Amino acid sequence: MEKLARKQVQTLTPYQSARKLGGAGDVWLNANESPFNNEYKTEFGRLNRYSECQPVELVQTYAQYAGVKPEQVLTSRGADEGIELLIRAFCEPNEDAILFCPPTYGMYAISAETFGVERKTVPLTAEWQLDLPEIERNLDSVKLVFVCSPNNPTGNLIKREDIVSLLEMTADKAIVVMDEAYIDFCPEATTTDLLEQYPNLAILRTLSKAFALAGLRCGFTIANADIINVLLKVIAPYPVPAPVTDIATQALSEAGLARMKYQVLDLSANRAYLQAGLSMLDGVTVFEGWGNYLLVKFPNAEALFEALWDNGIILRRSPVQDCIRISVGNREECEKTLSFIRNQLAQFAA
Repeated sequence: MEKLARKQVQTLTPYQSARKLGGAGDVWLNANESPFNNEYKTEFGRLNRYSECQPVELVQTYAQYAGVKPEQVLTSRGADEGIELLIRAFCEPNEDAILFCPPTYGMYAISAETFGVERKTVPLTAEWQLDLPEIERNLDSVKLVFVCSPNNPTGNLIKREDIVSLLEMTADKAIVVMDEAYIDFCPEATTTDLLEQYPNLAILRTLSKAFALAGLRCGFTIANADIINVLLKVIAPYPVPAPVTDIATQALSEAGLARMKYQVLDLSANRAYLQAGLSMLDGVTVFEGWGNYLLVKFPNAEALFEALWDNGIILRRSPVQDCIRISVGNREECEKTLSFIRNQLAQFAA
């Protein structure tokens, strides 16, 4: 059966999600999930009927939250499906390319490779910002440029003026896809206000992070109607299950939004607690972050990661050398993680 698979699939290395990597413990800070387990109610009386392709209430509610028009919103199975839809709709296999700037989210590359689309990379600068001159030199055949802000795993924001320059550079050539999966932690940094001026802008959003709904798999693509209408041509007939619509709409209600904002404040306080505590440790560098995670550089990073793992504190290896990514959990989880790291580093130094 392996030989029957497409050649790209035969050689594909799948994305190593947190769940695939496994682990066993009682502190899970490896998947940028929310520690809050909120309760919802849903109706089960219409499951014999197919759901709407684009549930009107959900689309309208999210458009209101994002400050855009309903015709600028498409909902899908997480932002990951939005990535795939954009590649499928705009890139010709074995002809077109996407461009992204590592270190960044790994699914851009995986999705493109799955569809036989070339992957071009222009690494971020030493300050983890866009290398605009190098991007411009590599735009031949590029249809989509993926930019993550706040960036995963580094946590930093991409300079707004550079995003504008990139949009102007790619006008009538490529679509700039802003991945705003973590924007709810810093809503002032969104690029939704640029939609009116730049028709080549698409924005990815999700309810997985700040809304504490990773298991719901509900995401959104925000773009001008021309892009949305193209995506509607390739999306599955019934991408949003009825219970997902019910729960997501509740999360986006007035009460749901108030709860989300309160929980974001709580997580931001815990992030500051972790950042302050880790910064006091010798040889440790904590990079300023704007999402619900921190990238931290440690001496003996691999040995520390293994010690944490063996003691039930599950963090995430980072592609950035000597770094570990730590999701922000509740205060108890943050305290336990900080205490273990402090003691383990002291043992290493002894």
